[in-house]
Amino acid sequence: MSSISSDQLKNIIEKIERLEEEKATVSTDIREVYAEAKSIGYDPKTIRQVVKIRKMDQDDFQEQEALLDTYMNALKMRPGSSSDS
Repeated sequence: MSSISSDQLKNIIEKIERLEEEKATVSTDIREVYAEAKSIGYDPKTIRQVVKIRKMDQDDFQEQEALLDTYMNALKMRPGSSSDS
């Protein structure tokens, strides 16, 4: 990049600023939906977890669940985990 076009740079910066504003609005909307869910009796923390899981690749999710189960059993935090230590 040998020369800087001030108009082009200004357009890029303004585009980023608009997107940042949209992101803030969307973030507020998402918080409101979680608050709504909570007000009707759902647990927002669990809903966040479900949303996160739904974004994951199925293989990654299964691998994470298996590893979590292994760790929980090793720490005797699951029913049926071995009691020898």
